[in-house]
Amino acid sequence: MDSRTRPPAPRRLTRRLVQLYTGLVLFGVSMVMVIRSELGNIPWDVLHQGVARSTGLTLGTVTVAVSLLALLLWVPLRQRPGLGTVSNALLVGPVADVTLLVMPAGLPLPVRVGLLVAGIVLNAVATAAYIGARFGPGPRDGLMTGLVARTGRSVRLIRTTLEVAVVALGWALGGVFGAGTILFALTIGPLIHVFLPRVQVAQVPAADAPPGGGDPAPCAR
Repeated sequence: MDSRTRPPAPRRLTRRLVQLYTGLVLFGVSMVMVIRSELGNIPWDVLHQGVARSTGLTLGTVTVAVSLLALLLWVPLRQRPGLGTVSNALLVGPVADVTLLVMPAGLPLPVRVGLLVAGIVLNAVATAAYIGARFGPGPRDGLMTGLVARTGRSVRLIRTTLEVAVVALGWALGGVFGAGTILFALTIGPLIHVFLPRVQVAQVPAADAPPGGGDPAPCAR
């Protein structure tokens, strides 16, 4: 896109901010849809739910706490958070708590299956939206990419190791692991791949970026 067709900078920034925060809100809602399916949580939410059940804290509080802990681990990994990183850490948990209050549990099995499928698809749309806004990686994936950079290991190995570890710990603490967890793990990557090109904001060329600005490289949660 050349300078004659690219949207003016203020309009473009507004679009990116709206997309970022819409994506994060939808992410929190999608988390709860999968949880209310009772068929297996998103891998990190197995840990969040297990810690919440063990401590009596709300799911959202634990989600925020784990996000902030992940950010602390960025320091020795020399990762740099962006607006999207901090917003993810602080917003997704409270949205999940509010959604838990209004979305009932103990639904019939066909409804729960529908919630699981819809929750996974919505999670992919939400992830694509906030990745596509280009405001920095989420806390957990920033931890993953930092470990990849520091260890030289593959993304696949580091991500798999992290998610197996958090699922195992969360399940031991009482988090729900099930078919939904496996379905999420197998489908979320391909779904994001489908949705991301449709919502990704074009990167501003370095020559056109404002001083100290520019678009951070996108990354997932």
